[in-house]
Amino acid sequence: MAITYDMEIPSSIPAPRMFKAFVLDGDNLIPKVLPHAIKGVEILEGDGGVGTIKITTFGEGSQHKCVKHRVDAIDKENFTFSYSITEGDALMGVFESISYHIKIVATPDGGSICKNRSIYNTKGDAQVSEEEIKAGKEKASSIFKAVEAYLLANPDAYN
Repeated sequence: MAITYDMEIPSSIPAPRMFKAFVLDGDNLIPKVLPHAIKGVEILEGDGGVGTIKITTFGEGSQHKCVKHRVDAIDKENFTFSYSITEGDALMGVFESISYHIKIVATPDGGSICKNRSIYNTKGDAQVSEEEIKAGKEKASSIFKAVEAYLLANPDAYN
């Protein structure tokens, strides 16, 4: 069974700059701006493009240790990025996989909106609580907002 959730997060940062920081250099930047949440990201195989397998190690502030994920799609011109978590304790024995589809869309005021679709593929008849989904959405939102705060504080970064 698949459960799909959509979320939109507005930002004052232009789409190309946000995509560059949040997606293209997120593996380096996010552990810097949120070390308590994410300790590091390491490429296990691949070159960062489609098919790349990475392992994310969570920081002290997380209830999970690590996840393995695969890059499913990346489109630098249209600011879209998709990846799937395929292994790790964040799947909580309940999910087969979790897929994320991110699209950063420019807004008329020069900012952007991060459109995030999460697809939770459960094992068999496993049930997922609204709290678990809400916690995941809040975590994603806080990471995006931390990257935004970094870009606002460092106007020359990722231009």
